[in-house]
Amino acid sequence: MAEQNPLSRLDDPDYPTLTMSQAAELLGVQAAFLRSLDTSGVLTPHRSPGGHRRYSRTQLAVAARMRVLLDDGHSLASAEAIVNLQDQLAEARDDAARLRADVDRLTVEQRLEP
Repeated sequence: MAEQNPLSRLDDPDYPTLTMSQAAELLGVQAAFLRSLDTSGVLTPHRSPGGHRRYSRTQLAVAARMRVLLDDGHSLASAEAIVNLQDQLAEARDDAARLRADVDRLTVEQRLEP
């Protein structure tokens, strides 16, 4: 069995690669902002063996979306609700697109049947 290249984990958007200070710097926020998202349960960063928070690209994307909503004047609770609803809508749109593709495929198959 061939060993997987350990660097391939860097391509995984859910792999916790960034420390809190790196994440804060990338987002242009204070570490306290990230801590507040953790405390409120919006994000649950991975913890290193030493207890330090580690963030994935997926988590940084959520934090960035939250920051925009908070900057627009939303409360933490409403920003979280908006992000959750946006994610649910995106999933529903993806499901609808898959279903439309299935219907189209079945329609073509049915027309091809003798």
